[in-house]
Amino acid sequence: MFVRKRLVPIIASLLILFTAMILLHGLASAQGEVLSWGSKGAEVSGVQQRLSQWGYYNGSMDGVYGSATFSAVQKFQRSNGLPQNGIVDQKTREALGLGSSSDATTLVSRGVATGGGDTTLLARVIEGEAADEPLQGKVAVGAVIMNRTKSAAFPGTVGGVIFQDYAFESISNGQANRAVSQQSVQAAQMAMSGYDPTSGALFFWNPYKPVSPWVWSRNIITQIGNHVFAL
Repeated sequence: MFVRKRLVPIIASLLILFTAMILLHGLASAQGEVLSWGSKGAEVSGVQQRLSQWGYYNGSMDGVYGSATFSAVQKFQRSNGLPQNGIVDQKTREALGLGSSSDATTLVSRGVATGGGDTTLLARVIEGEAADEPLQGKVAVGAVIMNRTKSAAFPGTVGGVIFQDYAFESISNGQANRAVSQQSVQAAQMAMSGYDPTSGALFFWNPYKPVSPWVWSRNIITQIGNHVFAL
């Protein structure tokens, strides 16, 4: 009888511990697995693909989290103001536009950006550079980025153009990481579909703010909203 009484609190403690483990496992599953050096599988392949789309990763999509993936994640984290630990935790996963492990849709406040990838990245830069511009002005900024991917003078991918050193102020000052409006998502989709109100511009700037004198040597095409667009 004495032994049975002593077993009761032990069993109760084990049940509480077991329940807590189940809850923690469910929370981890909802948030997505933390990926780090040595991880393997489809989620790692998804991260590699996204990093490749954005110009950070040049290796194979082998689903193995090795040195190349680790370095690419660090570069991405550095560009997005995240801790540069090389680990794909929830914040890094969301910045990549992957959401949870079972959901590759990026949710953004004031609107929803679906599909992730280049469209989401483009929408972020449009928001960072032209949040207060009308839709036409937002599309124009996106068009400049798309035009650069087609020019031999710039990287050939959306990610490569956006994360080129000193290319966009919103990347340097972190404005591209703020919440994205539905209009910026729409503008990104329109620009990626080929709509270009700038007629081929490769540069844009706000003439009412201090800028490098060099930029005024470019051939100005038009002005849309508060931005000048040039070749």
